[in-house]
Amino acid sequence: MSYLDRELEYHERLYSGFAQRHFAKPAVRALREHMVRRILQVTGAGKSSRVLSLGCGIGDTELLLAPHVANVLGIDLSPAAIRQASADGAHLRNVEFRQGTVESAEGEFDLIIGVFFLHHLPFDEQCAAAGRIRELLADGAAFYGLDPNRYRLSGAAGNLLVPNLMRKYQTPDERELDPAETVRLFREAGLSSKVCYYDFISSPLAGLLPSWRFGYLAARAVDEVLTRVPLLRRLGSNLEIVARRP
Repeated sequence: MSYLDRELEYHERLYSGFAQRHFAKPAVRALREHMVRRILQVTGAGKSSRVLSLGCGIGDTELLLAPHVANVLGIDLSPAAIRQASADGAHLRNVEFRQGTVESAEGEFDLIIGVFFLHHLPFDEQCAAAGRIRELLADGAAFYGLDPNRYRLSGAAGNLLVPNLMRKYQTPDERELDPAETVRLFREAGLSSKVCYYDFISSPLAGLLPSWRFGYLAARAVDEVLTRVPLLRRLGSNLEIVARRP
């Protein structure tokens, strides 16, 4: 079985009902709302922006982003995810969801996002994806990626304290990203790129206690401080890759 087959099998199960219930809970919803604000802030996307989302899942982030941009095209490997996303977005005229991969995407975009997408790809596929992303970006346009950090403290703690729970939320082939390595592969694809650190505790807390919105918001406030501390921030849970086509 190929890694794509394993990914598809996992995500078809995930999107058979669990994800819909989990992602609708208050803390997870607050996390997605913050992601959208962050994406708009760091990329400069706005009302005229054409957006492509890679690995869109059930479209919960994309539907929150849609009112702020011109249009959103979401693609995902999972038919179950696309069915749910299309149903939830049926009332919006500027959103479309299609089954596919980064290789099958077509068009020119002002912003491409990959929220928890790249770490599902083997390294050679990450390199190919970076090149394809460059081809799909308009001049001056940006890519925003959010993925687990290889050096995250929360991952080490989770593997020690709740290993079974960690495995539940991971596919067999996914790997956390090395910040320097990921920046390098985007630069080698011809994109200027940088890495930032998104959080320490807020998104892991949203996953563990998805109904506790106040807890997430309090943790997010703490993360705003921690992610600004030099050296310490390198141990953050999730890293952001912001890459731009010249």
